[in-house]
Amino acid sequence: MLSPFTLRSKLIACALMMGLVSCATPEPQGSNAATEKEDNLPLVVATSSILCDLTQQLAQETIQLKCLVGAGVDPHVYQPTPEDRQAIDAAQLILYGGYNFDASLIKLIKASNNSAPKIAVHEQAVPNPLMGKEHDHGEEEEHSHKASEKVADPHIWHDAKNGIKMVEVIAQQLKNLQPNQSKKYQNNQEKIATELTLIDRWIKEQITTIPAEKRKLVTTHDALGYYVNAYDLEFEGALEGFSTEESPTAARVSELVKEIKKTKVPTIFAESSINPKLMTTVAKEANVKVSEANLYTDGLGESGTRADTYQKMLIENTQTIVTGLGGNYQSFQPN
Repeated sequence: MLSPFTLRSKLIACALMMGLVSCATPEPQGSNAATEKEDNLPLVVATSSILCDLTQQLAQETIQLKCLVGAGVDPHVYQPTPEDRQAIDAAQLILYGGYNFDASLIKLIKASNNSAPKIAVHEQAVPNPLMGKEHDHGEEEEHSHKASEKVADPHIWHDAKNGIKMVEVIAQQLKNLQPNQSKKYQNNQEKIATELTLIDRWIKEQITTIPAEKRKLVTTHDALGYYVNAYDLEFEGALEGFSTEESPTAARVSELVKEIKKTKVPTIFAESSINPKLMTTVAKEANVKVSEANLYTDGLGESGTRADTYQKMLIENTQTIVTGLGGNYQSFQPN
């Protein structure tokens, strides 16, 4: 049996040995090193899934990228979170759409005391936007602008040529942020621009396969004006204006049904981020089809879908439109 003195000596020796082992064995550094590396990169905040995707394609691993409105979420009705505010306040570059596309986030961005560049990408890329009515309101509703007042259409990216301009704006801001990465950003900018030039040409070719009398588009909200203008279609109407913020009135639904019957539109199109129920009702009353595939009008599809990048979204929307209107769709083949 050990004496108290001997037992205490052994315990002390054991403790000393454990301490030596602890000091001699470094803690795993993998995760900490990765975190430190990430912490050393500039934080860039982008408000929409499209801006996020283009920024990621340009910057790749050279930045921390925080996307505020995820894929499949409607930016028109998005409500900012406390985490959004924290990211905006901490960012070294803030990229947002502008033209009131991401209205709630624009207010948050402009209210922030952060002195980092705050770039309205849509406004810089297309300083002369399409103009139109925001939406129709009942007489009892109050609004900040008159019903007849023209407002800018923010959905500029549906013309691939405007996508090239957006990439140019984002790339320049990244170059300003990290001049040492300018060559990488320039190379990626040129690569994306080449892809979009090919896609633009391909879209035009696909639209020509639709019979001329069927090149008519009806959608949930007025988001495809740039697409219609760029690719020789006629826009026949929508349930809502540029924003999805307010539900259409019964009068507007009735009016759209009449327009569809008059123009003999063969197919109408619902949208990925908006409940298709109302468009189904319109189609039934007008005796036309609703496209089996939805259009991606306000953002990208979720990861793993056929529209989870900007380029793929343009291709997927074109396939949906061409198929729905009776054209002969040919798959996009990059050169």
